[in-house]
Amino acid sequence: MTSRNQQLFEKSQKFIPGGVNSPVRAFRSVGGTPIFFKRGLGSKLWDEDGKEYTDYIGSWGPMILGHAHPEVIKTVQEVAVNSLSFGAPTARELDMAEMVSKLVPSMEQLRLVSSGTEATMSAIRVARGFTGRSKIVKFEGCYHGHADALLVKAGSGLLTFGTPSSAGVPSEVAAHTLTLNYNDIPGLETLFKEIGNEIACVIVEPIAGNMNLITPSKGFLEALREQCTKHGAVLIFDEVMTGFRVALGGAQALYNVKPDLTTLGKVIGGGLPVGAFGGRADIMQCLAPVGPVYQAGTLSGNPVAVAAGMKTLELIQAPGFHEKLTASAKRLVDGLSHAAKEAGILFSAQSVGGMFGLYFSEKVPTSFDEVMQSDKEAFNRFFHAMLDAGFYLAPSAFEAGFISAAHSDADIDATIAAAKKVFSEMKARK
Repeated sequence: MTSRNQQLFEKSQKFIPGGVNSPVRAFRSVGGTPIFFKRGLGSKLWDEDGKEYTDYIGSWGPMILGHAHPEVIKTVQEVAVNSLSFGAPTARELDMAEMVSKLVPSMEQLRLVSSGTEATMSAIRVARGFTGRSKIVKFEGCYHGHADALLVKAGSGLLTFGTPSSAGVPSEVAAHTLTLNYNDIPGLETLFKEIGNEIACVIVEPIAGNMNLITPSKGFLEALREQCTKHGAVLIFDEVMTGFRVALGGAQALYNVKPDLTTLGKVIGGGLPVGAFGGRADIMQCLAPVGPVYQAGTLSGNPVAVAAGMKTLELIQAPGFHEKLTASAKRLVDGLSHAAKEAGILFSAQSVGGMFGLYFSEKVPTSFDEVMQSDKEAFNRFFHAMLDAGFYLAPSAFEAGFISAAHSDADIDATIAAAKKVFSEMKARK
């Protein structure tokens, strides 16, 4: 009997390219049929066939409280009856801007948008407008959304401008983007020494989450701050994933490095589409209507989405919230690492706050190149075995995972027990 998931996927491919509305959902990296979900509650999801899963993706980050949190749902219901959109200012937009600025003090002023891609794209534009420069610097393996200037891979040499990593991106656009290796301090210093006065901004995930979870090496973020300050470039922290997940003030609070601009998303919508970018007031004053840099959005600051985000941000400020989140993620990665070691499987793991990374490699990677050397086929076998057992992990060896406040010790212990069995089976097949 064909499953409901399979039926939906086959039909979806007739109307939606690849059958999905975002590429990683297609399971192309791991193979098999993507899961079509129908319902979520707490740490659990149920698919169209009625199968239950423990969720370790959390809609790629925003479900920090778990799915369908009753207070968030109640807030959304109360606000929705007054209209789903105005395309005009609301008091709640001000409330959110004030709260975010309080929690992330480097964001002296900010503007709400509808997605992380909008936030990063807009931050780069305002950085270029503020500096009057065109060139931007990003890092291999960091993902900042699908804007043209950011879909660029590294050139053949340190000072070679990048080349498009997607069809449809003009080479003329890519020519303004330089790509360095993450955690490469000497390469960064050399680049700034050569063309520092031409660089508008550096954009970086302070903790990378899109080549799996990669943490900054000692001194890396500080070197970024030093070089940008010295050469008058704008430092942008892309905290779309890390914002409020690794610490209440984001990665910049965790590492005590202050960027000029910050981009946020995911969590500040509580599961609905909201993003934000902001930072130094003198830079943000370059934005229209007070400055010459144009940026706009009809649904920016959508009242329902902002209400969901405000309630989420309110709840995660509870005493001990992030300590518990951090402890849960560490319990998971420690347990998985121990289970793999017992089975004799080459495996490593780490966590920061509520984010975690799983790697089929001897040690935790520190760069894109090291991530690419991990055993992708071993991950794929692990992924499918865990999925069959009812545990939903990211369908790619190159994505971070997420713990929510709804994950119980029992959830995590069950996950470790299932992984222990899977590791043993993997070893037996070798």
